[in-house]
Amino acid sequence: MTPLQHIAIPGLVHRTSGKVREIFEVGNDSLLIVATDRISAFDVVLQEGIPDKGRVLTQLSGWWFQQLSPLVPNHCLAVDDAAILPYLERSGVSLEPALKRKLAGRSMLCLKATPLPIECVVRGYLAGSLWKEYVAAGGEHKDVILHGVALPGGLKESEKLPEPIFTPATKATVGHDENISLSAVAERIGSIFAHRVAEISLALYRSAEERARQSGLILADTKFEFGLRNGELIWIDEALTPDSSRYWEASLYRPGQSQPSFDKQFVRDWLEQTGWNKQPPPPTLPLEVVQRTAEKYREAYRRLTGKELPTYEE
Repeated sequence: MTPLQHIAIPGLVHRTSGKVREIFEVGNDSLLIVATDRISAFDVVLQEGIPDKGRVLTQLSGWWFQQLSPLVPNHCLAVDDAAILPYLERSGVSLEPALKRKLAGRSMLCLKATPLPIECVVRGYLAGSLWKEYVAAGGEHKDVILHGVALPGGLKESEKLPEPIFTPATKATVGHDENISLSAVAERIGSIFAHRVAEISLALYRSAEERARQSGLILADTKFEFGLRNGELIWIDEALTPDSSRYWEASLYRPGQSQPSFDKQFVRDWLEQTGWNKQPPPPTLPLEVVQRTAEKYREAYRRLTGKELPTYEE
């Protein structure tokens, strides 16, 4: 199976490219978001793609948007090819067989919205950048306050927090996002919207974390994005995928250390071992690393939804 790295759609205006997604204008009120199989690590897009990664991101997002729609409206209109492809044809797109195969399973038709300029991160466990900040602040020995949130001292790496916490971040166009406080969010988008996105993000996390546990997984943390449509707040972008979330195997969970996760961990671990300086160009990934990473993405979909990822004609 050849990973999809790039795609063009004659007849549609290409709006923007992300590290993974290509976004196209469809009419006046909707977008087509196509998730490629590109993969990035340490903010560098790698030369190799991960087979089926884009399909996992699209189909899992569609599933989560549907599951959690009672909590907040979202931008997703369809991830079903049977609905999307005829709509594209009615919009003037000439769908040659090769293009249909490329789009299959990885396309999401969405409502347009104006994105808020923040990442809404919720953490239920002390991991990743929050763990590093906690140690740097002396949290192993005393109570600390990080980004306006009080945390008890003496917690271990990967330990469950007393309550899930909202730790928003800036959207960095270059480099890493920067964690900020809720008051800093209020300065950017206003107090009403700041407290609303915090409330919704925590509600989404709690519901998703409970659902993940039923699948034998722990949702350690995740990132949400929201936008405004006709003045109303809606959930946009992706939903609780392995790219935006840290999933752990519940049966292997051991606080006091880092945990194996359902994402690009194999890629990051291998890159770290090569001595790469994390500047372009990146080293070439071995086939085994690509295949193991692809299976982790498919397994995340399978465990969460209870279904196998559909097969698509190549």
